[in-house]
Amino acid sequence: MTPPIRTGLIGYGLSGARFHAPLLASEPAFTLAAVATRRAEEVSRDWPGVRVLSQDELLADPSLDLLIIATPNDSHAALAERALLAGKHVVVEKPFTLSSAEATRLDTLARERSRCLTVFHNRRWDGDFLSVRQLLEQGRLGRLYSFESHFDRFRPQVKARWKEEDIPGGGTLWDLGSHLIDQALQLFGLPESISADLGRQRTGARATDWFHLLLRYGELRVILHSGSVVHEPWPRFVLQGEADAWSKYGLDPQEEQLGAGLRPGQAGWGVESSERSGRLSRGGSVPGLPGLPGRYEEFYRQLAAAIAGEGPVPVTAESAGQVIRVIEAAVRSAEEGRRITLQG
Repeated sequence: MTPPIRTGLIGYGLSGARFHAPLLASEPAFTLAAVATRRAEEVSRDWPGVRVLSQDELLADPSLDLLIIATPNDSHAALAERALLAGKHVVVEKPFTLSSAEATRLDTLARERSRCLTVFHNRRWDGDFLSVRQLLEQGRLGRLYSFESHFDRFRPQVKARWKEEDIPGGGTLWDLGSHLIDQALQLFGLPESISADLGRQRTGARATDWFHLLLRYGELRVILHSGSVVHEPWPRFVLQGEADAWSKYGLDPQEEQLGAGLRPGQAGWGVESSERSGRLSRGGSVPGLPGLPGRYEEFYRQLAAAIAGEGPVPVTAESAGQVIRVIEAAVRSAEEGRRITLQG
């Protein structure tokens, strides 16, 4: 029997506690052996017997095969480099890095060291995104003319946390924008150009809390949008094609389910209520097309296979680096007030 992949987790905030630790526990190929965090009591409560170490101790631990970096965005690149140099396989929370040059450098280092390096773009396994992908693959809309993706929230108060500070990697473009851009690139590839408008709308906002991106692909227009003071959310997706249109409200339920203690494999996991099912404008609700269940567990299943040499990593460093390239172009577009070319 193959021994489990001994894993160390750096960071036990929302990402580490809500996503990585529970998903690891649901995949028999892994065992969570150690966590680097100042939240030792929370780790002991949630995972009795798991060691709590300093970052330096965890990085130097020869018994660990895989390290997960779930720390503030501006620390991702440096910690990933240290982990790779220590001979570990590495998972980096999104966004991968804060520059496309860093992403390329880490990808090269991982290849030189023959280590698996992947990025936790978990929303590739959102149920509604899987439904969108299936919808397009089946050609149900015909020639696609517009694709709109929203990740809106009602959070009118600015909170004292690093994600809302005016620091490298702070703000919703790096946070929610990473998800929306990654999904768009998975469907359509790198756009020809991008135009971006970034805003700080809330009283006391110190970082971007509103963004609107327009990606151009020939006649196709892709709109990615997020606001922080949205009382009545827009549809999560709206697709307009020559033959039909499709729209869908509500966010994938897996994050909420993980917070409530539900785990992959349990009844109802990844399944949205029927009233949130997507709708074709002409065809109505289509059984088997909208409402595909989400499956975040696929990330670690695929990673286990990759570490065993039986398949690719779930998210390549190259594809995660393309997300950073688009974010860089969006920032430049907003600063210079013009369209930025990405191809040609």
